Order: sequence, then C-alpha cells, then structure tokens
Amino acid sequence: MPATAPQPAALQLDDRVLRCHGSWTLGHLAGLRTAVQGLTLPAGAALTLDGDGIAAIDTAGAWLLLELRKRVEAAGGSLDWRTLRASWQHMLEFLLQTAGEKATPLPQRRSPSWLDRSADLGASLTSFLAFIGETILALLVTLRHPGRVRWTELLDDMFETGVNALPIIGLLSFLMGVVIAYQGAVQLRQYGANIYLADLVGYSMLRELAPLLTAILVCGRTGSAYAAKIGTMKVREEVDALQTIGISPVDLLVLPKLLSLLIVLPLLSVYADVMSMLGGMFMASVQLGVGYHAFLARLGEAIDYSTFMIGISKTPVFAAIIAVVGCYQGFHVAGSAESVGRQTTVSVVQSIFLVIVVDAIFSIVTSLLGV
Repeated sequence: MPATAPQPAALQLDDRVLRCHGSWTLGHLAGLRTAVQGLTLPAGAALTLDGDGIAAIDTAGAWLLLELRKRVEAAGGSLDWRTLRASWQHMLEFLLQTAGEKATPLPQRRSPSWLDRSADLGASLTSFLAFIGETILALLVTLRHPGRVRWTELLDDMFETGVNALPIIGLLSFLMGVVIAYQGAVQLRQYGANIYLADLVGYSMLRELAPLLTAILVCGRTGSAYAAKIGTMKVREEVDALQTIGISPVDLLVLPKLLSLLIVLPLLSVYADVMSMLGGMFMASVQLGVGYHAFLARLGEAIDYSTFMIGISKTPVFAAIIAVVGCYQGFHVAGSAESVGRQTTVSVVQSIFLVIVVDAIFSIVTSLLGV
C-alpha cells in the first residue's frame, strides 16, 4: 500500500493537556507559529505535552516547542514534555542548553584616544625618518661609487616619469597661463596697463605656480605609480625575495626612482614655464592686443634670472618628497590588494600636502630674505 503523506503540524489545548499532531518538521510548520503565538494559555497552570500524535520532528519543530514552553513559563505555569520520546527529549534539552548559553559578545570598536593617536603618529614619524635616513645613506654610497647605479632602471624611470608626462603637463601649464592672463586682463584693462600682463604671468608662473603645478601632477601620476608598483611587489613577496638573496630593496627600487625624479622634475618645471608663457602670450594677444614681441620684451625687463631660479630651486626638494613618500608607502603595503589601493591613496595625499607645505616655507623664507 502507498505510504500515507505526512500531515501538517497541529496543536490543540484540551483542559491542561497540549496535544500535538502531524509532522513537526520545517516543511509542515506553515501557519503553526502564528497559532502558537495566538494560543490562549491558562495563567499559572501546570500543563502536560502529549506528543503521541507527533509523526516526526526536526530542529525547526523543536524550536517551536521551546517557544511554546517560554510562553507557558511567562504566564507563570510549567510544561512537562516527559511523554515525548527519549530521543526527542534529548534534542529539546540540547537546544534548551544551547539557547541558554551566553553568546560571546562581539568586541566593540572604540574610537582611539588622543594618546593612542599620538603614539601611532610618533611611530609613523619615526619609521618615516628611519626610511629617509636609510635612503640618504644608500644615496651617499651610490654617489661615492657611481658604478652601483642601475642605469637601465634609471633611464626607464626617466622616460616614464619625464617623456610620458610631457603632454599632460604641457596642456595644463598652457591652460594655467591662459587663465592667469585672462583674469589679469580683466583688471589691467581698466587702468590701461595692458603691457604689465607680462609681469603678472611671468612672476606668478615662473616663481610659484608652474613648479607647484608640475609637482602636484607628478605626485598624482608618478608618486602613486611608485607606491602601487612597490606595493604589488610586497603582495607577491618579491621584496622579501630580494632581501633573501642579499639585494637591498632600497638600492634596487628606491634609488633609481629618486635619481630619475631629481633629474626629470626640474626639466619638467622648465617645460611648464615655457608652456605657461605661451598660454599667457596667446591670451594677451587675443584679449588685450599685446603682441608676442611686446610681451617677450616686457617679460625680459620685468623678470630677472633670480625669479626663474627660485622656482627651479624648489623642484629637487619636491622630487625628493614625491619619490620618498611614494616608495615608503609602497613598502608599507600589508599584503592585500585593498592595502595597495589604500597606501597608494595615502602616498598621493601626503605628497601633495608636503609639497604645498614646503612651497609655503620657500615663499616665507624668500620673502624674509628679500629675494
């Protein structure tokens, strides 16, 4: 004969006896939880569970019985389920014990105190200064023994950092010269001082904006590439492999990048100066009718050699900051792709911040010296 299909679970309160019927399994408990929650229980009564009508039970049905028991005890009564099979009683006792265990609380994330932040900042600063010292020592040894310079890596970095950066730096410098000239022309036209637009563009771009703009672009383009490249090598454990075979990562990875940037960034700054002057001349001709020859003649009278050199003298410092910060953050990648992205972002932010701070210091010092 065919087997009888399991019946849905059912519950009936008869006097002080809770009679259970059907299959108390997950697939047959539809609607029973609502019935259990809506069941009217006598207050303070000692109830007995009659499980003779239960065909099968699983943990879902057992949890429902535990919920029923909690409702009876909440009403001041008790529920005796000793009429159930021994195996089912063991399951209920186990689930009851499990539910009664206190879960281990998750650790609460607390905001670090100012003391913790100061300690972390001090540790980071100490580590950064140690990295700078190690880089300076390696640079001095390399300058003393030029044969240690890895010319292939140096030339590759110079091409990547310098030649490939010419289009973006040239375009933005030209546009910056256009913007400065346009904004100045609006004011100078009112006083008939059109020719002095060469003074404004030349002084602002050659002395301040062109080197600073070039350094910021290199921070985003090259400094981030340094951090990402070294960070990826850290993830792949290539840096550890270099140390294992006795090759200094600073000599192989940091010095070629530092030397190439020290050479390339001043040249890029000169290129930015030229492109910004072309932008200024173009806007002066279009907006104020000042010809190119008149602009160049006035530029030669207004801007002396020291103005140009003050702007160029900042660039080696900017280059050192960008290279050292980018490589330092790359070495501090903690072995995951997420860490590579995070340290790359940190390197760009820190580099730009330090470049602007150093530029402000240069401006204050030159102003105090009357240069």
